Amino acid sequence: MTATSNDSLRNCLAPAKLNLFLHITGRRPDGYHSLQTVFQLLDWGDLLNFTLRDDGVVIRKTDVPGVPEADDLIVRAARLLQRHTGTQYGVEIEIDKHLPMGAGLGGGSSDAATTLLALNRLWGLALPREILQNLGLQLGADVPFFVFGQNAFAEGVGEALREVKLPQRFFLVVNPAVHVPTAAIFSEKSLTRDTKVAKVIEFIAQQRLDANWPDGFGRNDMQAVVAGKYAEVAQVLEWFSNLAPARMTGSGASVFAAFTSKAEAEMAQAKLPASWKSVVADSLDSHPLFAFAL
Repeated sequence: MTATSNDSLRNCLAPAKLNLFLHITGRRPDGYHSLQTVFQLLDWGDLLNFTLRDDGVVIRKTDVPGVPEADDLIVRAARLLQRHTGTQYGVEIEIDKHLPMGAGLGGGSSDAATTLLALNRLWGLALPREILQNLGLQLGADVPFFVFGQNAFAEGVGEALREVKLPQRFFLVVNPAVHVPTAAIFSEKSLTRDTKVAKVIEFIAQQRLDANWPDGFGRNDMQAVVAGKYAEVAQVLEWFSNLAPARMTGSGASVFAAFTSKAEAEMAQAKLPASWKSVVADSLDSHPLFAFAL
């Protein structure tokens, strides 16, 4: 829920994402990897509050452990939007953090995208979505997807997006108590980088066959590498093997399974070891701030 006034936007959701599959299809001359994935939005994430300032100052009012204010993607997104538009406005930003860092859920990228979308409205900029996506790419490869705001088949480094319609599901997401650094996994020699390029129509066809889970379509090319380096991730995947098809999202560490009802997902959650952090989250069709870009 987003409460609005002339000078504030409150309880703006920065939703988590899942990678229903993640293929690495090559390495580009610039050193980045070519990817294919399907992004799924979740009705769960961080909550941000934005209060207008008329002096051009950007302030993060909430401390985020381990993230200096100047390095925070939220602050960087606001200042990037200022530079691009020349606006005289500033903002105070508060964040209620729910998404763990290094979890493969897109927390920082989603926060940045929500900041771009919210300030586009709060500052009266009226920038089209494509401009905001291009700005978002300067902040991180996943940011354009969150600005795009719909579940998507993604290619390139994740910025070439095509909307896909996905069935409603409830996801059980388990986050092992480990931070997986994305850059380190991408640099692993054992990482597969030559997965055959898939077509979006192949994914859509598989969805029609199995509305509960795209079992049999794709994989996460990072999963074996991460599970080999982090026993905590391997343990979660092993636990799910006796219950439901599961997959790691992004570069880890979170592992998820899909269910057709909330009751099923909660029954599975109740069986988890008490020490594991988890959440049951509904799927989203679009970003709650989708209308905040033209």
